[in-house]
Amino acid sequence: MSSQRKGPHLPQTRGALSSGVIGFLRGDGVLPDPAAARSAEPYGDDLQLALYVCYELHYRGFAGVDADLEWDPALLGVRAALEDRFLTALRRDATETASLDDILAGLLVEPVRGTGLSWFLRDEGELRHLRDYAVQRSLYHLKEADPHAWVLPRLSGRAKAGMAAVEYDEFGAGRADRVHAQLFADLMTDLGLDTTYGRYLDEGCAPMLALVNLMSLFGLHRALRGALVGHFAAVEITSSPASRRLAGAMKRTGAGPAAEFFYTEHVEADAVHEQVVRRDVIGGLLDDEPDLSADIAFGITATSYLEDRLGDHLLAHWQV
Repeated sequence: MSSQRKGPHLPQTRGALSSGVIGFLRGDGVLPDPAAARSAEPYGDDLQLALYVCYELHYRGFAGVDADLEWDPALLGVRAALEDRFLTALRRDATETASLDDILAGLLVEPVRGTGLSWFLRDEGELRHLRDYAVQRSLYHLKEADPHAWVLPRLSGRAKAGMAAVEYDEFGAGRADRVHAQLFADLMTDLGLDTTYGRYLDEGCAPMLALVNLMSLFGLHRALRGALVGHFAAVEITSSPASRRLAGAMKRTGAGPAAEFFYTEHVEADAVHEQVVRRDVIGGLLDDEPDLSADIAFGITATSYLEDRLGDHLLAHWQV
């Protein structure tokens, strides 16, 4: 066996697809037939976990898993089938006919009174809700900027410079203690949670896995570079007002200074990032490749669609 690394442990399986992929990585199972993905629920636990596990090989891998399996042809064939099922569903469910300008304008509109996840946490959330939310978001925030960096070699000029500037901030502007993934780990410490990378994969719900898989999917495929920029724009443009509400939730519940700081930091930083992303990253990319407008729009709408699914799932769970 070639080089291994001490990454997170492989998760528990959730169905035939994830069982086959995880068993293959453990060395005691057979990969599922790629055709099986065609009948799987595209947003379901089984497909999303199988896809997440495939993608994790491109991040830190898993403890005891051969690093060479990242590029195993048979595994990549299964991953491609999972991706196709997921992406086809997203193009069906999350594509709008509105123009990119109108979609961007819609992201900038903040309701006087909203009903989403951050609104609930600000006004009614308890520490148990915040812990549950942090457990789910740890799958995203502990790798938040990493897949966005994959798009840098696929951009040029103003788009590349703008993207690199925002990523520099996400990676702490040269300070390890200010890397945003570390700031989120500090938040988790305040909430009494384990900060080990990948620790809560077994607790990750399908909508959260889908959100992380979305940015991995867009980041790994050069053909989806426009969608990755759209995803990045959706995150940065909507982050500042949502972070203000979440900072309020952390303060009201006494979650702790690091928990509050993670979100207050994003209020200011992402307000600046939003301008850079719209003006330089999107503007620069469209100057270079105007035919990517529809892909950018799709990246935005797909992100919003999956965020809404996550919000609906958690609110339904909390309000039972």
